[in-house]
Amino acid sequence: MQTQPIRQQLQIMVLSLCALFTALPALTAAAEEPTQAEPLVYKTTEDAKGQPVELRLHVFKPEGWSADDQRPVAVFFFGGGWVGGTPQQFYPHCRELASLGMVAVSAEYRIKGKHGTSPLACVEDGKSAVRYLRANAKSMGIDPDRIAAGGGSAGGHVAACTGVLKGFDAKAEDQAVSSVPNLMLLFNPVIDTSPKKGYGAKKVPGDDPLIISPLHHAHKDQPPSIIFHGGADNVVKIGSIRAFGKRCDQLKVTCKLVEYDGAGHGFFNHSTFRKPKKGAPDYYELTMEQAVSFLASYGFVQASAE
Repeated sequence: MQTQPIRQQLQIMVLSLCALFTALPALTAAAEEPTQAEPLVYKTTEDAKGQPVELRLHVFKPEGWSADDQRPVAVFFFGGGWVGGTPQQFYPHCRELASLGMVAVSAEYRIKGKHGTSPLACVEDGKSAVRYLRANAKSMGIDPDRIAAGGGSAGGHVAACTGVLKGFDAKAEDQAVSSVPNLMLLFNPVIDTSPKKGYGAKKVPGDDPLIISPLHHAHKDQPPSIIFHGGADNVVKIGSIRAFGKRCDQLKVTCKLVEYDGAGHGFFNHSTFRKPKKGAPDYYELTMEQAVSFLASYGFVQASAE
């Protein structure tokens, strides 16, 4: 008399287990999705047609974060030739730095493909992002004197411009709050926009593509920087990076250049964003190890025991 109920119970258990194992991959994938990024509007501006645009910071907070903290912060700008790209490119970097106690941010900025804007708007938005972090340090639980700006390729250019270029600030913002970061973390950045040796000269409006060329505006008061670059980069040639490093040496400004022989453009990306070439080293881990060491040398994180 009890055989049928027991059989039914067993069937229910089997079905439940099957459903659980079927769902496990989806649950794992969901856990790996960038769900912990908190969007925060830092700027309301306009696209090329005068339409309103809201730009967001994708904020990653460390465990135990409190608004009363004074955490160091890093803000990253994605690559894409000032035309495309996504903040998700630097989510892995943000997660790693957040695990080390920092607040980490991946920023949106205006791009030609979406907003019809030029690289000049990218530079302005980068400065706005740094200024917003410093102006809102209290509510965000961050230290206004420990802000690192980073990015890759065109985003590396945006980050470099926040530290090097003077001007290009949004007029409506409080100019008394500095838009200059305290450190720069640059991954194969566009550092020279000259027509012959640089990248992107034709994308810069006006007659002078050098107006946003960090190489040509380097100065003695710019923040210390570290640059990660591949020797086989055919987009941003290593020569322009070395020229920037040489100029910084002349100015007695810290610029640590870390070269990777054989590495091409975009080599530093995490595998979840861009699949690495077969047999290539884990450049993400290698560059982040160096980045963390650089941050530790300036008191942004504790030095690793390893």
